[in-house]
Amino acid sequence: MDRELIHPGTSHVWSPHSVGTVLALLASGSSHRTLAQIVSLIGRDFAGQLLDLDSSVAPEPGLDLAVLNGLYVPRDLPLRRTFVDHVRARGGAEIANVDFRGDTEGVRRYINGRVAQVTRGLIDQLLPPGLPPPDVRLLLVNALWVKMVWQESFKPSRTKPVPFRAPGGSRPVATMHRTARLPLARAHGWSLVSLAGGHGLYLDVLLPDTAAPTPPPLAPELLSALYRAQAPTMTKLALPRFTVRTSVSLLGPLTRLGVEEMVGGRARFDAISPEPLAVSEILHQAVLRVDEKGAEGAAATGVIMMRAGLPSRPVEFTVDRPFVFALRRGASILFMGRVTDPVDPGPAA
Repeated sequence: MDRELIHPGTSHVWSPHSVGTVLALLASGSSHRTLAQIVSLIGRDFAGQLLDLDSSVAPEPGLDLAVLNGLYVPRDLPLRRTFVDHVRARGGAEIANVDFRGDTEGVRRYINGRVAQVTRGLIDQLLPPGLPPPDVRLLLVNALWVKMVWQESFKPSRTKPVPFRAPGGSRPVATMHRTARLPLARAHGWSLVSLAGGHGLYLDVLLPDTAAPTPPPLAPELLSALYRAQAPTMTKLALPRFTVRTSVSLLGPLTRLGVEEMVGGRARFDAISPEPLAVSEILHQAVLRVDEKGAEGAAATGVIMMRAGLPSRPVEFTVDRPFVFALRRGASILFMGRVTDPVDPGPAA
């Protein structure tokens, strides 16, 4: 998935945990080719993956972490008991009947409020105005927040501007400094350093040996090799303070990865409801902030499902570049041409 979210020259962040949770839950409710395509992406043992994902966000005294797994449906949608149990077994489970058709804006405010509560305000609008549509049949939401404090913090007095080779040219950025024995690895054209927090939390920073406007995607086997090669090494670390935020629809990336049956009339979610359902949108937001004290991250993923066969969210068509036109009656084209620089005739009389 990470490869599909890369845009040259731009930063991005996403949560494999949040996305993995909703995809595994969708897998537990799907069948036929819909299930086969999801499994081709996340693996066949999605039930085991759900347990692993849950264990990684299990509550612990002193751990700053919160999670939400919400299932929101109208009262007239019948649900399979097994799927309800799958959601209820997750941490932070919330299953509620809502009135999408009669109070769409109220539902939007409530869910955005729950996400904002869980993410400590870092994500305050998972659902933008206009979503969910009144005829939505099911909304599945995962939200995650975690805050880690460095075991050894950076001294703010040592933070100073250092040139950073950004895609648009070198510019000074506030950079933190620390010298310590840290887990370090160098292999296959990459370097990896890990910064420890409490409760088993780490921030890994991976740096390619060769500068590029956008670092290339990392294969899982390469990442594993770097982890195996890590050894405590005296390291003079200079790390920028940074914050990165991403808001994206995942339907395009998932389609490019071969998961396309979940959308449209061929979708099969028989194990969620006897009513035919299809995914109309998957929204994802994530944010990560790193400073002298530690790191704070939040993510939210929302899956909007409609009755299969109903129109999904409108496709955007913005005429903002030269275009061709044709005025016709039936099959007979009366006028045809191109517009490269529109001349405004003024408002209609």
